[in-house]
This record gives sequence, structure tokens and C-alpha cells, in this order.
Amino acid sequence: MKEFARDTLCIHAGYKPGNGEPRVMPIVQSTTYTYESSKEMGDLFDLQAEGFFYTRLGNPTLDCVERKIAALEGGVGAMVTSSGQAASLMAVLNICTAGQHMVCSSAIYGGTFNLFYKTLKEMGVEVTFVPATSTLEELRAAMRENTRCVFAETLSNPALVVTDLEVFAQAAHGQGVPLIVDNTFPTPINCRPFEFGADIVVHSTTKYMDGHAVQVGGVIVDSGKFDWGNGKFPALTEPDESYHGVVYTKQFGPAAYLAKARCHLMRDLGAQAAPMNAFLLNLGLETLALRMERHCANAQKVAEYLESDPHIAWVNYPGLESSEYHKLAKKYLPGGSCGVVSFGIKGGREAAQRFMDSLGMASVVTHVADLRTCVLHPASTTHRQLSEKQLQEAGVPADLIRLSVGIENPEDILADLRQAIAKAAG
Repeated sequence: MKEFARDTLCIHAGYKPGNGEPRVMPIVQSTTYTYESSKEMGDLFDLQAEGFFYTRLGNPTLDCVERKIAALEGGVGAMVTSSGQAASLMAVLNICTAGQHMVCSSAIYGGTFNLFYKTLKEMGVEVTFVPATSTLEELRAAMRENTRCVFAETLSNPALVVTDLEVFAQAAHGQGVPLIVDNTFPTPINCRPFEFGADIVVHSTTKYMDGHAVQVGGVIVDSGKFDWGNGKFPALTEPDESYHGVVYTKQFGPAAYLAKARCHLMRDLGAQAAPMNAFLLNLGLETLALRMERHCANAQKVAEYLESDPHIAWVNYPGLESSEYHKLAKKYLPGGSCGVVSFGIKGGREAAQRFMDSLGMASVVTHVADLRTCVLHPASTTHRQLSEKQLQEAGVPADLIRLSVGIENPEDILADLRQAIAKAAG
């Protein structure tokens, strides 16, 4: 049987009920699992057998969702986490420890920036931030002997910078390190970074994958293609004494990176997803392809309208031919980018505040990328910890409004925007 298309995988991947079993993936709300012998349990703890023994390390409900997301991204496996922040942190810490270095695009979500800029630094990992538009030569110049990974977002939040993934991958691989890509905004429906050279993909599943703003979560997906045996990643290629000398690359082959993330970091940090959250996430995944199509279609209409409104100072949406990232979007996101549009309204921050306060259907919330239209001013909220220089480097000017276009009727969305813009203009 040929591989299913991604919209079919959204529905059928990860869980196949047997005869007389539930048609819908069940919630296994149990912390622990029973075995008939102590040897069976011991083999599980020694990583010599597969199975569930404690939900912190694995659970049947989580496992089904992990299989589905891995299939959608085209990876060898996935691990769901309690948040997108946890996914990003563990994705890096799995291979980059104190005294080592990573290169990161500066055009990333403010929370991720702070995670790397402050918390990782305090943990002894140094980060060099580079423009998302960096050339291969500029990326190579940022590398060091102790660099252990490169991190970027496919489509940055909220600047909507489209990263040239192949250039970032070439730079990373030239240094013998993996490229980690946050693919939250496009989702695997609109982009599969593994097809462009990425090695590890992370998501905040709180966003489009869930789509209903009912669970906080994250996921790490392993491509299974990176060669960890180049001498730079001894934690994967040398015995782990905490598991009686298991060598991850020998024991788990292409899934070595993911096995270490689960057996080491999830074991010790405990940032596991709850079974109920995984169940809710799966409900969102089932309609992901349909929703992304509508999000992108609505956002395109909104972006075109905003571009024509004389009260709008500027608009950034990769689907617009005027966008400096339109060419890259055609390459990496040919089916559409996402439902987020960023723009500035004439009159600056005060006009932006009047605009947001005048919205009727759309709401002012911290969240982004669910089925309801919502709006936020990042410079004073999600990115307020950044300095003016850092905001500029992240592509987040002070007047930027992040509009997350939902799946409502597009005429209702446009009507709400028109009246709010009129009031903001006075």
C-alpha cells in the first residue's frame, strides 16, 4: 500500500483499532502498568524490551499521538512534551551541554529567545544569534569548534520570516552538527523541514496542531537521518552508565537521538504530556489539514485587504507578492504558510491600541494559531523582554500587530477589521 497523503494521515496514522476495540483512540489514564514477572519489568528498565511501565516515559495514548505526528513529519519517531518550551529545551539539551555552543536564528518566538538567551546561558550553553536571512558564509562564520547544533523557525513568530532551510542545513552539516527547526506555524501540512535537510523538528502543539486552545503541549520529531557517530556526540555513542552501559546508537539505531531524549531527559526532567492533553491534541490533528487550508485562504484575503487600506502603514504576509519572503515561501511553503498576518497601523502604538480595543469578534489574547481570530501587540507582550536592538533583530518593530486569522467566514473577519481600523483612524 502506498503511503497515505498527509490529510489522510491526520485521521488514520498512529492508531489502528483491532477487532472489537474502540474506534476512537482511548485515553489511558494510568500512571503505571502491570507485568507478570520481575524480569519483564527489569528488562523494561534496562531498555532491553519495549513496553509501558511508567507514564513519565511512555503511555499508550501518548504513543498513538507520537506515531501520528512522526508520520506527518516523515520522521522515525516523536516524543510529546508538556509544552513547546519543554520541546525546544530538551531538543537542544539532548546534544548540547555546559561549555558548548549553538547558533540560532534571531527571528524566533520571544519565549524561545528568552529560553536560549537567559536560561541556556545560565546552564552554561552559549548561543550566538544570527539574522534569519544570513548567507552560508555568515552562518559558517558564526560556528565554533564547540558548536553542537543550529536552531531556526521555518516561519518565525511573529515576524513571518521564511528561513532558507537548505542554507541553514548546509551550514550545520558542514560543521558536523544537526539543524533543529521549529515548524509550529506551517505545521507538517504546509512544510516538512526534513525534506529540506533539517534533522530534528519541534512544535508547540498548543498552536495549529491543537487548533482549539484547549491544551498546552509540545513535540520533538527525529528524522533518523543524522549521523551521530562523528565524534561530537559521545552521549549518544558511548555507554550511558545510568542504563548499565547502553549505547544509544547501537541499541536504537536511527532513533538514537529520540531514545536518549526520552530515556535520559524525560526521565530526569519529567516534562511529560498528560494523556488527556494528548487525546485533545489528537482531536485537533484529525482536522489539521482542513483547518490549515481555511486559515491560509482567510489570511490571504485579509492580507490583500490590509495592503489596500490607506490607514495601514505596512503589511507582511508571505503569500503577498510584495513580501520580501514571497520567493522563499513559494519554495518551502507552496501550499500556503499559516493564518498569521503581521502589520502596522498608521499612528503608531496608540493607534494600534485603539484598533485592538475596537475589535468586536476578534479578541485580544496571548494565544495565536487557533480557529478563532485573535490579535496581539508582541512588543509589549510576548516579546517585551527583548531590548529595542533585539526586537529589531527579531523583526518585531514596536508598531507590529500580530493578527491570527481564524476560520470564521472571511467576510465577517473583514467587516470587524474595517470598523476597528476606522475607529483607530479617528
